[in-house]
Amino acid sequence: MDELYYMAVDLLKQLISTPSVSKNEKDAADIIEKFLQTNECNTIRHGNNVWAIAPGYDPTLPTLLLNSHIDTVKPTEAWTRNPYLPEITEDGVLYGLGSNDAGASVVSLAAAFLHLSTIVRRYNLVYLASCEEEVSGRDGIESVISRLPKIDVAIVGEPTGMHPAIAEKGLMVLDIEVEGKAGHAARNEGINAIYRAIPVIEALRDFKFTKESPTLGPIKISVTQIDAGTQHNVVPPICKMVADVRTTDAYSNEETLAVLRAKITGCKMTPRSTRLNSSSIPHDHSIVNRLGMMGYEPFGSPTLSDQALMPWPSVKIGPGDSSRSHSADEYIKLSEIRDAISIYVKVLTGLNLQP
Repeated sequence: MDELYYMAVDLLKQLISTPSVSKNEKDAADIIEKFLQTNECNTIRHGNNVWAIAPGYDPTLPTLLLNSHIDTVKPTEAWTRNPYLPEITEDGVLYGLGSNDAGASVVSLAAAFLHLSTIVRRYNLVYLASCEEEVSGRDGIESVISRLPKIDVAIVGEPTGMHPAIAEKGLMVLDIEVEGKAGHAARNEGINAIYRAIPVIEALRDFKFTKESPTLGPIKISVTQIDAGTQHNVVPPICKMVADVRTTDAYSNEETLAVLRAKITGCKMTPRSTRLNSSSIPHDHSIVNRLGMMGYEPFGSPTLSDQALMPWPSVKIGPGDSSRSHSADEYIKLSEIRDAISIYVKVLTGLNLQP
């Protein structure tokens, strides 16, 4: 475990030192590729996605995917440290952009993969470091799904404190238009689209879906942007809004959209995409059970990850804390990396996956 831990920390320091904002991850992908090849792994690459298949692949056995992402968001101006300078304090805290989200998961899963590749398993094992997760880009994991072996279940590395997120909310962004009629503001002319939009906003705020997810709770709708009018003396003929809809496993995104269109009248709704669906894994899955026996309780996650694009069951587990993600002076505790490697190995050693 010591050797794996030191390798993981060194790898994370290299990744922090290498800017890898979404859609610009080539150098980080090069680092992962070289790391795997140096450790005698045969790598496959598509764009900035890099993966390896553990020796002894048997198509008759189930396959487990270990996945996390190498891209980061842009550093905010609130950073008081150099976001690209990995800095370790005396109390064992490593600062740097992407250290928590999701560099610690990337390197911990890579270390666990190297160890598990050397032991007898009753399942196939694939490690994938993917790109464009922060923007749900189409050149990220979505572009390699058809290139991977058939996957039966995935562990997605994200900061969860190693508690298993057994369900995750999806996302659907709606562009909403409410029509009126232009007129002069000084005369009793036109139909004000802003006034017509008010009951639509209220209806979206107050709407309750019939079904509610036992793990994720209700679908959450937030009107987050509004745009109307051209100048002070013209009655606006159109009011445009954006709604952020966090979906659950109670409805697919398409079903959610159909319900909203039927129930919220007086507007036109256009989804930017319906591809980011909610995801989940059975409560009694062997991975979840093993973590539960170790004291790591399952929960439902409100944040989005590459799980939304996976067509197979998945569980989100990783070192760190989600509250540190996308924040200034992002950090990971070195002890969290050491613990994560140990937990991944303990949970996956001797694991029996049903084909």
